[in-house]
Amino acid sequence: MGQIVEFPEAFPPLAGEGTNDLPWDSVSDMISRVAFPSAVFFLASAMFEAHKQSPRSAALFATQQRWLLSHAAVAHFFRPIGDVEPGLSRRSLGLLATFLGLASRNTAYTFFDESMKYGVIQAIDSQIAGHRREAKPSLDSLSLLALWYNLHFQALDLLDGGQRHVQFSTQWESLLPLIQPVVANALFFTPEVRTPGPLYRIFSWIDSGGWVMDRLIAGVDQQSFPGPERYLTDVNSIAYLARATGLSSAHTSRKISEAQAIGGLGWAGRPGHSPMWISRGFYDEYAAFQAQKLLILDGAFANALGSGSTVSRGAHNCE
Repeated sequence: MGQIVEFPEAFPPLAGEGTNDLPWDSVSDMISRVAFPSAVFFLASAMFEAHKQSPRSAALFATQQRWLLSHAAVAHFFRPIGDVEPGLSRRSLGLLATFLGLASRNTAYTFFDESMKYGVIQAIDSQIAGHRREAKPSLDSLSLLALWYNLHFQALDLLDGGQRHVQFSTQWESLLPLIQPVVANALFFTPEVRTPGPLYRIFSWIDSGGWVMDRLIAGVDQQSFPGPERYLTDVNSIAYLARATGLSSAHTSRKISEAQAIGGLGWAGRPGHSPMWISRGFYDEYAAFQAQKLLILDGAFANALGSGSTVSRGAHNCE
């Protein structure tokens, strides 16, 4: 993935962004809430379980790079990004990838082709301009994205007793076109998202690595949380982690060893025959990344509900 690139003139802040009408002022404020660890554990468990619903589609977004590319594609479908030609096509995704510093053009083309092959996107047969065939997200992929949003809104609701997930789940087809471009814009230009901590990066750069982190965090013994420096999990086997996330045992073992080498995790006793622990630093990196996402999503949701466009009217037809 490329470095973070600033495009203040080509991609200015979107109308309605930057609201301060939120129950928290910052990521650190959110993390300081008593209920925040419960929200983190809920999100880790829910995200790990959610990928099982559509493993083939979810696998396309199983690295940080592909996750950001998917957000770029859907956002651009709803509202063109910068000066990149409107409409979702192989060409426009290639331009987006380089414009945003996410990937090479060829990597974006491969991602587009795989998404088309597995039905994540589908051709719009009636819209062909020369050799540039436009595509749209399939209803299944939009539903998967809506689930991703709703799980995060449920985590936010755990923090303040809100009803975001109810509001979103009953109006997601109208809200998604309003929220997604704002969320994607913030994800692209938030350094903490583009360049998370070293432990998080060990896993986020590999296929299904995010699910490995989700499973480890979800397995933390909450009865003994927070401990001083290490948190025991219910994971006892690298082979189990590999099976659960679709990775090879050899690849999973290498990444676990990398994280172990910098103190991110280890074994309570004999490796492979005792519970694995994660360090407080590992948890803190994971929690900070989730908090940054939650803050972005909460702001986008508040903006969508408070924007001049009525939700019932919608900004785009998702079907």
